Amino acid sequence: MRIQDICTHHVATIAATESLVEATAVMRERHVGNVVVVEDIDDKRKVVGILTDRDLIVSVIAAGLSPEALLVSDVMSKPVYCCAGTQDVFDAVAIMREQGVRRLPVLDEQGALAGIIAADDIWIALSNQLKILGEITVRERIGEIKRRM
Repeated sequence: MRIQDICTHHVATIAATESLVEATAVMRERHVGNVVVVEDIDDKRKVVGILTDRDLIVSVIAAGLSPEALLVSDVMSKPVYCCAGTQDVFDAVAIMREQGVRRLPVLDEQGALAGIIAADDIWIALSNQLKILGEITVRERIGEIKRRM
């Protein structure tokens, strides 16, 4: 199963120079827990960071800082661990495990942002495949019973 087949292609993005208040507005509007920080280079969106709701809580709110006084670049996580859309979903799992992250921006062949994959996306895709496998087992049993009648 390829990453590009199960990732989210409509990614919430923001520039590193935007305010944290703007970033939280984007997260709220898009109903997401992260925004991928991008920079336009040669008409391609290159990933330069990621800002998560956890970054906001741990690095800003818990630290007693004012979100109004900070830019995305002040808080975003970097380096960003990414994967290629053509990679296998288990490659994404390995990167997530090794790097201790739950989300990976997905890059196209030119290295531009093409999507994002989260651990939840992988859970859903694998759960669906396991459900199908379970249905196959049930159908096999039913078929065997019918053949022996």
